[in-house]
Amino acid sequence: MLTSARLAAGLVAAVLALSAALVAAQGAATAYPAKPVRIIVPFPPGGSTDVMGRRIAQELTKSLGQPFVVENRSGMNGSIGSDAVAKAAPDGYTLLVAGVGTNAINQALYPNHPYETVRDFAPIVLFAEGPNVVVVNPGFPAKTLPELVAMAKAKPGHYAFASNGNGSSGRLAMEMIEQATGIDLVHIPYRGGGPAMQDVLGGQVPIYVTNQDAALPHVKASKLRALAVTSAQRNPAYPDVPTVAESGVPGFSAVSWFGLAAPAKTPRDIVDKLNAEVAKVLGRPEFRKQLEEQGFVVAAGTPEEFGAFMKNEVDKWGKAVKASGATID
Repeated sequence: MLTSARLAAGLVAAVLALSAALVAAQGAATAYPAKPVRIIVPFPPGGSTDVMGRRIAQELTKSLGQPFVVENRSGMNGSIGSDAVAKAAPDGYTLLVAGVGTNAINQALYPNHPYETVRDFAPIVLFAEGPNVVVVNPGFPAKTLPELVAMAKAKPGHYAFASNGNGSSGRLAMEMIEQATGIDLVHIPYRGGGPAMQDVLGGQVPIYVTNQDAALPHVKASKLRALAVTSAQRNPAYPDVPTVAESGVPGFSAVSWFGLAAPAKTPRDIVDKLNAEVAKVLGRPEFRKQLEEQGFVVAAGTPEEFGAFMKNEVDKWGKAVKASGATID
């Protein structure tokens, strides 16, 4: 049997070991980041996800004293870059600009999708939400969404619309509009917002459904005409543009969103540190104003809230994909 002295010595040793472990963990959290951090943007440069990622990276570089470097890794509607993050070391040095396509829609769209959002990612924080907007090249005759619907009904399969990819929220939003109105448009998918915008501005494709911030400067410059926004309410950045619901599709709502995620099993202290830093960024009046002027609804919140939000989005868009019949092999 253990003597009282030996038992006491064992307890002391255990307490010291636990204390050392806690100190080491706290030291690791304090030291993070000790080297540059990669933020994977799973789309080409120029689109909304890329712009959002670069803004956050710039602010985190300032506040945390290490470079947060954006790496564009596109393909498979954003799933290639996202999968790279899902399979990266869970050490806080590879992060993802998560979004509605990569972390909600694609899981239902691809029969053999390489990752699952809820299982393979540690949610950090939701940045912002924003609607898509239906825009047309100024040379296109339709001035409203009902006029576009009337034209499409008169010539089924004649008019084409661009999207940021087969699994993008813009593509699915237009699919839902087509189903609700009984029209048939030709879908032209692009590998991201930058290339799609170039062709719509150039008149190669007349119709486009994209994030409101990407379209806004071109709408203000009269290089694009906005027909409708896809949110349930009108967007402050487009005060005179009706919603899809107001334009003949009651109850319609489909928005895009952006957030920061890490590989599953990333230490909670690192997740909490990043969450707190991004919350500070989103709380800065000038930064917040810039997002709101572009039509974003600034979010923030806890990692748990973002995790619950993503789970709900996976379920919601999964049903939309199934209803649309869209699939990509």
